[in-house]
Amino acid sequence: MTSATLPAQNSILIVDDEPIVLAALKETLEREKFQVVACSSPVKALAILETRDFAVIISDQRMPEMLGLDFLIESRKARPRASRVLITAVLSLTTIVDAINQGEIFRFVAKPWLREELLATVRNAIQRHELVTQNEVLMAKSQQLNAQLITSNGELELKVRALEEQSRRLDQANLELGTRYENSLELCRRILTAYDPILGGQAKTLVEFAKKMAETAHFTEAERHSLASAAWLCDLGLIGVSRELLRTFRTNPGQLSERERTTLHHHPIYSQTLASLVDSNATIGEVIRAHHEHYDGTGYPDALAGNHIPWAARCLAVAVGYLESGLPKQAAIDSLLAKSGSYFDPEAVRLFLKVSNLVHLPRQVREILLDELEPGMVLASGIYSPHGLLLIGEGQPLGPATIAKIRGHNEVTPISQRLLVYL
Repeated sequence: MTSATLPAQNSILIVDDEPIVLAALKETLEREKFQVVACSSPVKALAILETRDFAVIISDQRMPEMLGLDFLIESRKARPRASRVLITAVLSLTTIVDAINQGEIFRFVAKPWLREELLATVRNAIQRHELVTQNEVLMAKSQQLNAQLITSNGELELKVRALEEQSRRLDQANLELGTRYENSLELCRRILTAYDPILGGQAKTLVEFAKKMAETAHFTEAERHSLASAAWLCDLGLIGVSRELLRTFRTNPGQLSERERTTLHHHPIYSQTLASLVDSNATIGEVIRAHHEHYDGTGYPDALAGNHIPWAARCLAVAVGYLESGLPKQAAIDSLLAKSGSYFDPEAVRLFLKVSNLVHLPRQVREILLDELEPGMVLASGIYSPHGLLLIGEGQPLGPATIAKIRGHNEVTPISQRLLVYL
């Protein structure tokens, strides 16, 4: 470290042309552990300031080479942070004004000085120097940080723009993927139509039923997607079944051999495999595989029962059962109701009939699901057990205990009939 870069710390430069006064000042300050440099010439003192920094510069006013005020003004050019103290025996108003306007004098000390007053002035001057120095350091750091912040903000803005562009491209790609996905589903339906027009027509209607059910609040977002997609793809496996076998199944199913029946019962597995080429979502494949399972466990291909069958598959099974019955509308509805609780989940049957508007209810009566029962509702028809036992009579208001009783009974023995309440 060179002398020009030595830190000021507690260093003090004193300038006075009187040797006795200079020695007295130096001795007084050094006793207080200050680092003191004494100089009898203001010209030499200016040369010293070019090579070394000081926290405080103390100068006498009347000196032959130059006045102390002029010296302090010149010293400010070399060491602007230093605290300047002027010692004078004659403290005139002119001297004070000039010192303030030109030299930025920190303090005045009158001759003869009081030791305690002098030391207090020096300590305050050193403290002022430290504050000025620290402030400049902080200002420099602040400017550096501001510059870094400006640079970082610029880089961040570029990154934000890049992310926005990436997001826009991603949205566009997702839109294109969605369009391609819909086109793939429509292509599958057209393939079904080309192979068997009845299958193609049923698939289109099945998709409409599935969309209406999926619009209700009884599905998670994943279940909605699975139900809608499975409706498009669940019969793809029938392409591998001969047209003659399909015709026999529709017109005279009793003539099917056991082998032919097994082939038909395996079409959900074939559909699951083919559907995976369109959508790799395993949940969709599970719904397709289970859409011919029966609520009582007598379905195919895995003989699943109750809640082991995915909820979306239970709903899809009702729509498929309605279409495959080949019966007129009211007869098909009666068939669904007859199989509710055995082939079909009663809740799924109720949801299908409700959203499909297949049942024309009398005025001021509406159909609800079991989980929609609320205290204060009045039944528009009685609720019976599968054995014909009346559980709740028509016109009876429902309270919390009654609703709990109905739901508890449904857990043990599913209630298969429709639930009607007065508005």
